[in-house]
Amino acid sequence: MAAQTDAQKGKLRAYFRGVKSETKKVIWPTRKELINYTGVVIFMCLIVSFVVWLLDLGINRLLGLIVK
Repeated sequence: MAAQTDAQKGKLRAYFRGVKSETKKVIWPTRKELINYTGVVIFMCLIVSFVVWLLDLGINRLLGLIVK
């Protein structure tokens, strides 16, 4: 049972070593890029929510005509 636990610990350490090395390879965005990307995401969310609102309004009115 102890051998199994040691093997599992070794695998866990190797996994986290791999995670650490891969994290160092990531090209992180600069502060300016991050602000720009965040602005784009917020803007796109507003556009999508407006389109969904228009679709909801249209479907609601269409169903209102059908139900009457």
